[in-house]
Amino acid sequence: MARLDNVLQMAVKAGASDLHVPTGSPFLLRRFGRLQRMKSQPLSAEAVQALVLEILSPYQRTLLEKHLQLDFSYQIPGVARFRSSVVRQRNGLDATFRIIPLQIPGVEQLGLPEVVTRFCDFHQGMILVTGATGQGKSTTLAAIIDRINSSRPVHILTVEDPIEFVHPIKKGIVNQRELGRNTLSFENALRAALREDPDVIMVGELRDLEAIRLAISASETGHLVLGTLSTSSGPKTVDRLIDSFPSEEQNQIRSMLAEGLRAVITQQLIPKADSTGLALAAEIMIGTVPMANLIRNGKTYQLQNIMQTGRGVGMQLLDEAIMDLMKAGVITAEAAAAHAVNPKAFQGAGGGSPAPTGGR
Repeated sequence: MARLDNVLQMAVKAGASDLHVPTGSPFLLRRFGRLQRMKSQPLSAEAVQALVLEILSPYQRTLLEKHLQLDFSYQIPGVARFRSSVVRQRNGLDATFRIIPLQIPGVEQLGLPEVVTRFCDFHQGMILVTGATGQGKSTTLAAIIDRINSSRPVHILTVEDPIEFVHPIKKGIVNQRELGRNTLSFENALRAALREDPDVIMVGELRDLEAIRLAISASETGHLVLGTLSTSSGPKTVDRLIDSFPSEEQNQIRSMLAEGLRAVITQQLIPKADSTGLALAAEIMIGTVPMANLIRNGKTYQLQNIMQTGRGVGMQLLDEAIMDLMKAGVITAEAAAAHAVNPKAFQGAGGGSPAPTGGR
């Protein structure tokens, strides 16, 4: 067993989301959004290098030496998988390990709105999960993929950097490709995907124009496409997608998005009032006919108005989700204000008695 495995197992038992292995500091855990020092001596540059190199393959060591950084997946059988990143900084190496549970959580278990389960029944179009880094986007995608995999016989193809949750064969079959190990780029994998008879394509991250272009095209040709973006709301996601393209292409992209965009889920994880974990607040934008018309006509500034009046079909704004959590006593008014789009709406407010909720 590698020496780092013991520390990673301790992090898993502590309920941490991340383990940091920094040069010049003790090990650090991130629990419920906050960094905490572990009881260890500060790590020297030599100690960090020895710990990290022990778990890398010769090929991975070569990549780290060449690029001065490395993203990879790591697994301790029976414990957890880890999305891992190593970078060289001025004092030496610095490594971070995101903990990926072996068990894929269900959509309901995460605390997502019930309408998300209906998204899993879509057969074509695009569903995007958005939010800042560390807000559980990959976990939500995994839960949606697992529900589809469990409910109908489909071919699901994923392109990830790196592979996080591992999907077994259930009613469907899931082929997972890892950037750098199984494919050279998201673009190459997406081009190949269209020749591999997939029903569902999941792109871990829509990073650049070509990946976005291919994903939108795939959603138009009878595939269900899932992906993530680091945007803070449904309307901003639409703007980001359109603005990625040259001006002469934007009218066409508006039309394609109007036809193909099925839903945008925007997430925030907020510390619970009882300090036992994180609660999920989710904004939901659904591609209704009025929503499609606004996108097609370039009136994305009006999308929020449709969302405000669309609660009957399952839409909700992020602040509405946060308000629901606060009123249920799941999060404090202070935490609600700190994470809200409009903090003034939460100032001086108070929650009710604590109630259980989903979270991570």
